[in-house]
Amino acid sequence: MKQNRPLKTVGPQTAHLIAALYDRAQTTFTNSDVISITGLDAPSARSLVRKAEARGLITRLKPDLFVLVPPELGSATEFSGNPYLTARAMVAGAGYYISHASAMELHRMVTQPQFTIFTSTTRRLRNTTIKGAQFQFVFIRPEHLFGLANHWVTKQDSVRISDIERTVIDGLRQSEYCGGITEVAKGLWIQRRDLEPGRLVEYALRLQVGAVIRRLGYLLELYGLAPEPELERLRSALTATYSLLDPLLPAEGPHLASWRLRLNVAIEELEAVRST
Repeated sequence: MKQNRPLKTVGPQTAHLIAALYDRAQTTFTNSDVISITGLDAPSARSLVRKAEARGLITRLKPDLFVLVPPELGSATEFSGNPYLTARAMVAGAGYYISHASAMELHRMVTQPQFTIFTSTTRRLRNTTIKGAQFQFVFIRPEHLFGLANHWVTKQDSVRISDIERTVIDGLRQSEYCGGITEVAKGLWIQRRDLEPGRLVEYALRLQVGAVIRRLGYLLELYGLAPEPELERLRSALTATYSLLDPLLPAEGPHLASWRLRLNVAIEELEAVRST
């Protein structure tokens, strides 16, 4: 056992800070939070944080972003925190939701673990890696903050995520963040019993992205997941131009006039999804 580990002693100001953060159900925080809670000036707040970090009470995730080290970890001084809560903290109050492959994992729409946290946000942020976790941010316009739900990631903390239907729509729009169209189709099939076809169609039409409308209509028809009136709503929004079924793959394969798509994914590959 190491004898040079710092003692987790807590002074009155640090105890007040930690108690206030737990009262807020806020395990990640910034220097501004420290100032707000303690009433200290900026230099004193930074000093308090440095001392708390040295004692193993908190871990610095990145400049001006910290996480409380849970008491149950005992003498451990390093803690990376819940990555979804870290993503929430990094958007610093901007509109956001956990999206794409990360939302697919939370909705149990994938069969493989995901190692990147995808967050759609109205704030432009650089992708980063913190304590081995990769964070990728997708910029969206404020009017595209719809189709969201709360998801509890701990007993005290929840984050916003795309609901199942919005997760499918985002995957059809930006399949590069989900592993390709086949993975999105797999997620669609896995959650087919909980999906609302009308909501899927509503979201696609609200987003007003032609490629999404084409891809959604094709997959819903292929898998028999939507009644004809819903498919007709999508068809009525088609224009004469064609889109690739999977934008990540070469522009090859037959053209499907009914959905204005170039089928650059083998039908056998999409049919195999039914065995998932």
